[in-house]
Amino acid sequence: MLFLRLIWESVSFAIGSLVANKLRTLLSLLGVVIGIFVIILILASVDSLKKDVNESISSLGDDVVYVHKWPWEGGFDYPWWKYLLRPQAEYDEVAELIKRSQLAESVSYRVVVNRTIKYQNNSVQNVEINGIAENYHLTTNIDIDDGRFFTDNEIRSGKNIAILGHTISSGLFEDDNSIGKSIKIQGKKFEVVGSLEKEGESLIGTGADSKVYIPYPAIRTLADLNNWRVHKELVVKARPGISNSQLKDELTGIMRSIRKLKPGEEDNFSLNEASILAKEMGGITSILNIVGWVIGLLAILVGGFGISNIMFVSVKERTNLIGIQKALGARKSFILLQFLVEALVLSLIGGLLGLLLVFFTSLLVQSISTFNLALSIQNVVIGVFISAVVGLFSGLMPAYSASQLDPVEAMRAK
Repeated sequence: MLFLRLIWESVSFAIGSLVANKLRTLLSLLGVVIGIFVIILILASVDSLKKDVNESISSLGDDVVYVHKWPWEGGFDYPWWKYLLRPQAEYDEVAELIKRSQLAESVSYRVVVNRTIKYQNNSVQNVEINGIAENYHLTTNIDIDDGRFFTDNEIRSGKNIAILGHTISSGLFEDDNSIGKSIKIQGKKFEVVGSLEKEGESLIGTGADSKVYIPYPAIRTLADLNNWRVHKELVVKARPGISNSQLKDELTGIMRSIRKLKPGEEDNFSLNEASILAKEMGGITSILNIVGWVIGLLAILVGGFGISNIMFVSVKERTNLIGIQKALGARKSFILLQFLVEALVLSLIGGLLGLLLVFFTSLLVQSISTFNLALSIQNVVIGVFISAVVGLFSGLMPAYSASQLDPVEAMRAK
């Protein structure tokens, strides 16, 4: 009971100090508030980024390998000139891969160009048009919301039909009813046979909401596929139980054979997978974490000095009271704990204010964008823990100095 009473009195003293010296306390706690705000905001942002990246990567497939001229691994020293002269992946290579591969479950092909799409007076510019071959839906997640996917015969014949992403569909059709209507791409009519489920913004390339799918032969009427700017890739999905590493080893041998590369000659293709993007994004989030912690800890250091200043002032103002408490038999540990609890309460108030700012910031971000910035329980616990540690260390010296006061001298102090 005595311990609980001590804590309650210390909390009362801390709140009284806050109320009596509002401006001084606010300025002193500002460092803790800013520090906790920066650290937890960065942690919450990184967690949300990782979640969005994982969702984007899952849409690519963690058991899929993409054969392309460009590697997905980049960096400041990315030797683009080395890969520029590589040959593009070609549609004819699909049949060879299907015939030779023992580890691939499905093989498909994709060509990408950007064009303007029109419907009556509405238009959407710079849309990613994906010309896809047979079995593409078996290698990549394509979630149809309304309508249907292409049949193999429609793809092989190059029929002028299209599947629209949610953003494209809502941008062209005010009533969101696109099935059966005809859009125009470079003056050519394409009947809409399907629309995709809404996915939300993607951090990896263009999200499905902003894509349009048409049969591969149909895209040959929209662009010169020999142009080096046209994106071409083979999409290979592994059989169940086969790792991407095993599939890549097999694909390397097959692709070298298809392209007739001599022993010792460098590969003229890249084998990419979703984990590469996760690795690249992991480096970015690590840098963000470091920056957030450095800025936050510097702010918290200033806040810690502010709390120490408040506590030294509090000890000075209550010197007489400390002397009376000691004269009545209060132990040094009692006085020490009293001021430590007060420092802890002050710091926790600053930390909670910082967390409250993060919460309101997350609501603001979600209201103006589709980025889901969420404040998790784990991050709240981290914020509270950091605040408590700062409070204890900041109040240690003032509390110790108070516990060492001579009771007679303390009662005489003015």
